[in-house]
Amino acid sequence: METPFTQLAPLVQALAQALVPLLDRPFAFFGDSLGALVGFELARQLRRQSDVQPVRLFVSADLAPQFPHQDRPIHALPEGELLVELRRLNGIPGKVLEDVELMQIMLPVLRADLALFETYVYSTEPPLKCPISAFGGLQDHRVSRSHLEAWRDQTSASFSLRTFPGDHFFWHTTQLLLLQVLSQDLREDG
Repeated sequence: METPFTQLAPLVQALAQALVPLLDRPFAFFGDSLGALVGFELARQLRRQSDVQPVRLFVSADLAPQFPHQDRPIHALPEGELLVELRRLNGIPGKVLEDVELMQIMLPVLRADLALFETYVYSTEPPLKCPISAFGGLQDHRVSRSHLEAWRDQTSASFSLRTFPGDHFFWHTTQLLLLQVLSQDLREDG
């Protein structure tokens, strides 16, 4: 019932504050799509605030943050147009989109998430010192391999890029393989 965040900076500040009691042990962030951007900015905020960073940042299905958002903003569209766009994005099952009551609950949250992404403005800072592992779908038409490869510029440590069969939501069908890769990378980080 809380008001959702619509700007990334206040969200990241709130998350960083909530994590303060947990920063005494190793941690990693995994973010998919918008979550990749949240994880990245959270790692930068923790570095600024506490001089601590994750042992690894995992980013999935999102272009590197230095690429500006190119699609037309949809978070403020009238409901009917927004539903058409959500259907086009193919991330929400059709049965959910057709459930009027459920969508009345979900639309404010979806609008807020879209606003977080669409209003984000990248600022240049030194690269993170933690390794970054980037993941993407081979058939993802929104996030290309070169968009994923550009995450390399955001770290002074090691970088890896792995792609899997599938589109923007590749993890739906490759979840087990993705989890194995995450575990392997974390074991390497010791």
